[in-house]
Amino acid sequence: MIKFTIYLLLLFVSLACKSTGSNNTEEQTIESVQQDSIGPPVTENTAPDYIQLNLNEGVKGVNSYELVDFAKTLIGVPYLYASTDPSKGFDCSGFITHVFNHFNIAVPRSSKDFTNVGKEVDIPAAKEGDLILFTGTVDSIRIVGHMGIVTENADTLKFIHSSSGKANGVTISSLNEHYKKRFLKITRVLAE
Repeated sequence: MIKFTIYLLLLFVSLACKSTGSNNTEEQTIESVQQDSIGPPVTENTAPDYIQLNLNEGVKGVNSYELVDFAKTLIGVPYLYASTDPSKGFDCSGFITHVFNHFNIAVPRSSKDFTNVGKEVDIPAAKEGDLILFTGTVDSIRIVGHMGIVTENADTLKFIHSSSGKANGVTISSLNEHYKKRFLKITRVLAE
């Protein structure tokens, strides 16, 4: 019984922040993804032209301050697993997807898919707009399961994210001991 409970817990954690399917309002299809870039979700009526997020280079022409300012307008939106809809709520990667899509930047939908995206930077070099990646709720499983956007890195590094924890929604948190245990890396996806 204990093994079964642990198995269920690990299964839930591995699926946390991962999308479960297509949007109810329109059918989405997946086209082949090039090895070195991630494209936008493809729908029948794709409106904007998305900037391709190259896995090795940063996106040019997007101001990190504007990106973070827009993200801050979403503070208080509730947490909702597998959602990218601000009127309903976000999970962590749904929040990132919504923010970057607002600037016509196509990003992976699952937090785990950000593992090899962008240029890794050390904590002291982190800047506003960088992505911060964490494990899921079980810090001993060292794969990406949660993420946020760095908002400042003065005395303490702070980041905005959609949390299923106490805040239960979009909030700004500090890189405290709880998050330091789960910390994996910081990646820069916007060009300097």
